[in-house]
Amino acid sequence: MQIFRTLDEIPPDFGPTLVSVGNFDGVHRAHAHVLCEIVARGRQGGSNAVAVTFEPHPARILRPQSDLKLLTPTPEKLRLLQQTGVDAVLLLPFGRDLSLMSPREFAEVILSQRLHAREVHEGFNFRFGHKASGDTKMLAEFGREMGFEVKVYPEMKLRGEPVSSSHIRKLLREGRVSRARHLLARPFCILSTPGRGRGYGSKYTVPTINLSRYNELAPADGVYITCTRVGQDRFESVTNVGNRPTFGAELFAIETHLLNFHPLELTPETEVEICFLDRLRDEIKFPSVEALREQIAHDVKRARRYFHLLGKGGQTGS
Repeated sequence: MQIFRTLDEIPPDFGPTLVSVGNFDGVHRAHAHVLCEIVARGRQGGSNAVAVTFEPHPARILRPQSDLKLLTPTPEKLRLLQQTGVDAVLLLPFGRDLSLMSPREFAEVILSQRLHAREVHEGFNFRFGHKASGDTKMLAEFGREMGFEVKVYPEMKLRGEPVSSSHIRKLLREGRVSRARHLLARPFCILSTPGRGRGYGSKYTVPTINLSRYNELAPADGVYITCTRVGQDRFESVTNVGNRPTFGAELFAIETHLLNFHPLELTPETEVEICFLDRLRDEIKFPSVEALREQIAHDVKRARRYFHLLGKGGQTGS
């Protein structure tokens, strides 16, 4: 997959293309459906399939007060976009110039002149151009003038829930990681590196790996059944997200206990990926360390049963 980070990086003879424009945060089922369609049609017609997206997310420039937390930081989003099979990603730097570009200019310069688009595929609520003043109807009008077709996809729903980045963020803020997993078509994961904990896990309870500071979206505070990758090693795990109130801690932390633990060589650069499968309980302030230890043993027992059922092909979560 080629990655173009500016319009000038696109070769003059690159094209024709089938294009989808969007933020693609999470690269969820609906995103994948559209992208797989342009990949398949591109293969049939000899065109390149291109995803056009932005860095940073436009909301962080246009609505900084929103404090948007991403499902997938840019490196992870690019990895997931590559898995859809697209030939290229145009990762446009979103700043003042792009934010002031009119819908017509966006269609003419980016889609027509630079990408030589034959088809543009977008969701029903797609908006583009200055102040999001362009919609799919306007895009189709530009397409008829500039020589590209526009295909609009209806809202995708799964069990009555909209498959959208905003709804998935809402589910995760509520701790509903199992529902989010269905809409993403994969577990929600956090990729980071080891951080320095306060030693509570190894000293008082069970060995844990603490993540370094993570500034994007994390599930609601609580305890979760997870899978954790440490470097190339993968473990079943139980993960706590929150402030560790039993110890009077005040700083947010994500720490995971590896169920099938074996000694690990950790460096500050070791990749740690935690994938959230199901929620066990809220984070609780226990009256004593012993009470916390007993609860952790119960959490681990429930997690082991979850993985046992998963291994037998049982239903886990809803």
